[in-house]
Amino acid sequence: MFSVIAFFTLISTVSAFIVSSPANRPLTSLSVTSKSLPFLEAPSKLDGTTMVGDYGFDPMGLSEIQADLKYARWAELKHGRICMLAIVGMVTQEYGPFGSGWHLPSPHPGQFEELDPFAAVAKVGFEGNAQIFLAIAAIELANFNKHYGEGTEGDIGWDFLGLLDGKTEAEKRRTMEQEIVHCRLAMIAFTGAAVQTLIFHEPLLG
Repeated sequence: MFSVIAFFTLISTVSAFIVSSPANRPLTSLSVTSKSLPFLEAPSKLDGTTMVGDYGFDPMGLSEIQADLKYARWAELKHGRICMLAIVGMVTQEYGPFGSGWHLPSPHPGQFEELDPFAAVAKVGFEGNAQIFLAIAAIELANFNKHYGEGTEGDIGWDFLGLLDGKTEAEKRRTMEQEIVHCRLAMIAFTGAAVQTLIFHEPLLG
């Protein structure tokens, strides 16, 4: 009798260390591997194919708290385009062709010659800043309804050079992917330039 009890006790103890078979586990939907981080699963809202430039990179889980990724993509593109203009403007303002520097003409001496972008806000004055804010407001108001509507994210109807004319859908997608990648790079570059300027107050390229 004792041997029987000992046998079943041994069997139950050993079974605790046996890994359960996958067949006994609950079935779940197939996971998608992140393109940017192959050792992690892609976020549930980022499948890597629907949105242009989706590499499954979202370590902070921002896509999970966004009810509408279309609005988030609009915001990403707008900030990226502004940063592309900003970083090109900062470098051009400091160096220009052959290091000469480019400055807008102004009736007020030195109004547009300040190289520090943070000090330039005060140097430009009310009129200059008002023009900038009015231009931003006009663009925002003209495209506000597109943020939640149909159509391509970031498309405000500006293609003066005809960069998308005559291209196939695959080529257009490739062009849009190039834009979003450059937008992300520009946001990183502008952040670095801003931090460097605030800390050292020296030219960007030395």
